[in-house]
Amino acid sequence: MAFQAGGQRSALRPVPESPEAQAYLRDYAALVEAVPFPSVVLDRRWDVVLTNTAFTSLFRGVGPHPTAMPGDNFLRFVLFHPDAGTVLGEHESSWCLPMLAHFAAALERHGHDHGLQAIRREIAQDPIMEAAYRQGLPHWIRAVGERAVAQDGAVRPLLHPDPRWGATECRVVDETPATLREVGCTRLTLVLRELRRDRPRTRGARQGAAHLRVVPATED
Repeated sequence: MAFQAGGQRSALRPVPESPEAQAYLRDYAALVEAVPFPSVVLDRRWDVVLTNTAFTSLFRGVGPHPTAMPGDNFLRFVLFHPDAGTVLGEHESSWCLPMLAHFAAALERHGHDHGLQAIRREIAQDPIMEAAYRQGLPHWIRAVGERAVAQDGAVRPLLHPDPRWGATECRVVDETPATLREVGCTRLTLVLRELRRDRPRTRGARQGAAHLRVVPATED
């Protein structure tokens, strides 16, 4: 059983099959939907289990992609979707590298997971993304320290399609209850913040992994 804002997904995600777990997720879906900010429940592969209407609205302008839609797998969206930079401000430094850091940590903990291994192969097939993962990521983590892998509390720029928000920021809040954590899921809410008037209102360029610029292709 898996859900998405607006109803059940056509391709079901593997989640616990017990009646108690299913009932919990049904009720939790109602809770997620009631939140006014974009909110998403992910499994350890970043496959999307639940989203709310606000999450769907945030990504409504994203074009189709066979494997990297934000409502399917959020990690693949950040890394591989050419439209990611049109919603995720400062895409490379604020979203791509932190997600690569989280992925590296997950792969270290769950190296046997076939889903994570598949994502690793996708990274390896992209020369620029592979250079970012192997050379750029360690350099970046050394430069920014432990906050590189801190997810809860991170403030990141967003480019919201709703002009009432426009170029703004969100605080990433991890609000995963114990029951959800027990089934291997994480809930993240992007708490939108009021527009900072000193921040340039520029939209991200439509670019994919081949245009990563914040990490070196090789190390000296």
